[in-house]
Amino acid sequence: MNLNIGTLNNLTEQHYELLLEADPNKKLISKHLQRSFCFEATYDNELVGVLILLPTHPETLEVVNIAVVSTQRNKGIGHQLLAFAEKYARNNSYRCLEIGTGTTSFGQLYLYQKCGFRVVGVNQNFFTIHYDKEITENNLILKDMIRLRKILK
Repeated sequence: MNLNIGTLNNLTEQHYELLLEADPNKKLISKHLQRSFCFEATYDNELVGVLILLPTHPETLEVVNIAVVSTQRNKGIGHQLLAFAEKYARNNSYRCLEIGTGTTSFGQLYLYQKCGFRVVGVNQNFFTIHYDKEITENNLILKDMIRLRKILK
């Protein structure tokens, strides 16, 4: 699938709904959007994915939100979005790309590691502290966040 990935300047309701699928905390999304680089992926002029990159340290860029439209998942779009994030980071002198995900997010963990990210830590109780509602994923209550990093050479 040949995607068109470009800068997202005007966030529509469709973009926001997609962002909320990946992260149900509207406050955190809004906070991130204020100081992030936002991108959308389209295919045949249809929105298929979003990517939000946040500078967290002088040489570190974090993927704070990555989401693919449910009907378009498992087609390589997430992989292409992560490859775009890596290229963007390299082109803008970042040396490290980071991402966090739930310990119950098995598909995402597989994708991130397949793309070269390595586990560097766990934020215990992240989701119980920062989210008002309990999140259940893969029939498990989500509590902890796994932090992954890819060093860009």
